[in-house]
This record gives sequence, structure tokens and C-alpha cells, in this order.
Amino acid sequence: MIPEHYSDSSLFHSSLLTLFLIAPPTFLSLTFLQAPYGKHHRPGWGPNLPPPLAWLLMESPTLWLTLLLFPLGLHSHNPKAQALITPFLIHYFNRTILYPLHLLLTPSKKTTPGFPLSVALMAFAFNVLNSYLQARTVSHYNNHYDDSGFFWFRFLCGLLVFLLGMGINVWADRVLLRLKSEGKGYVVPRGGLFELVACPNYFGEIVEWLGWAVMTWSWAGLGFFVYTFANLGPRARANRRWYLEKFGEDYPKERKAVIPYLY
Repeated sequence: MIPEHYSDSSLFHSSLLTLFLIAPPTFLSLTFLQAPYGKHHRPGWGPNLPPPLAWLLMESPTLWLTLLLFPLGLHSHNPKAQALITPFLIHYFNRTILYPLHLLLTPSKKTTPGFPLSVALMAFAFNVLNSYLQARTVSHYNNHYDDSGFFWFRFLCGLLVFLLGMGINVWADRVLLRLKSEGKGYVVPRGGLFELVACPNYFGEIVEWLGWAVMTWSWAGLGFFVYTFANLGPRARANRRWYLEKFGEDYPKERKAVIPYLY
């Protein structure tokens, strides 16, 4: 049985270093090798899962592991720590429960390719690492709770950024699901941030975790933000290339991949 307020300093700092170390190879590998799901699906990656089940499986540690670890922290009963962990859980309730339900319930006239089990397991492993770091940071290793005024200033500023990013992320996902439900195959998305970037859903998620880094004011939060860009940036560029190859002159070439006007 794990004792209350247990100490895991060595494991925590090793895991934190790992989070920063895996970001550069993730960025480089995804620059040259596209993750084989969705529009980039291809054989050779082993058995496939239905996409709703894959999303539920690989995102699930963000809920159960966070809820398991958070009460063990020194600050678990501190309202500031509880306020901090709430946006994290809200995001992943949407990603783990609501998004797979939307996938399951969205009618489509086109067969959706499966999601490789191998990719889902890699994502599962990352979410175990990251959920451990974020939960332990907020509930145990965060040393900023005593500075009440500055804490709430950072929290509110970061929360505004986080909510802006989540709104963009959820909106863009719904647009893509609606296009899927119309059964027309892949089309050029139009409207809103789709006029500026190929992947506003990825942009929204990057913005979310920037807000989280500000809220937590921690190395773990910064590491998650850095990794999110390392993971989603190259994937967005691959999506943009795919759209250009498929639609040619019909795809607006001025659209960037994920960061409006920049990248």
C-alpha cells in the first residue's frame, strides 16, 4: 500500500527529464515519418482498433491515473491545487469520453480506417508518463501556493488562454466530424481558423497547454507544452502537404500548417 504523501523525488525528476528528452526525437521522427492513422493510415503497423476504442484506451490514463495520484499529494486538499487540476481533467474528460462518443455516434457513409494498436499503445505510454508528472506537480511538488496574489494572477491568465485553446480545439473537431458525417469523403475545410491554418484543432490544443504551463508555472507544464508542439507541429505540416497534393490549386496555399501566419 502506498503511504499518504509518499516521496518519489527520484522517479519524478527522472520522468521530468524524460519528457524534455523525448520532444526533439518526436519532432524529428514525425517530420519524416507520419503517424499512420486517419488520412495517413497505411498497412504495416499491426492490428487495428476501431477509432473510438483506440481514443478511449490511449487517453484513459489522463483520468484514472490522475485521480489515483492526486489524493496522495501533500497539497491535495489545497483549493488552489484542486483549482489547477480541474482544467486538466475537463480537457481529458472531453478527449477520453466525449470525443470517442462523438466518433461512435457520428454517422458516416464512408468506411473509417482503423487505428493501429501499436500507435495507441505508444500514446498510452506517453499519457502514463505525462499524467504522472502533471498530477504529482500540482498535488505535491508545486511550491507556489503560498504566494496567493501572484498564484491567482497566473492562474486566471493561464486559464483564459487554456479556455480559448479548448474552445478552438472542440470547435475544429466538431467541424471535421460534421464534414465526415456528410459522407463526401475528404474535402477542403472552410470557415473560421480553417482559413488560416490546416489544423486549427492542433493549434487549439497547443494554445491550451501553453495556458496550462502558465497556470502551473512549472517545468512539467512547460515540458508538456513543448512536447505538444513537437508532436502536433510536424503532423500539421504533413496534413497540409496531404491537402495540397490531393486538392492542388483548390487548396489555399497561403494557409499555414498550425500557427497562423507563421508555421
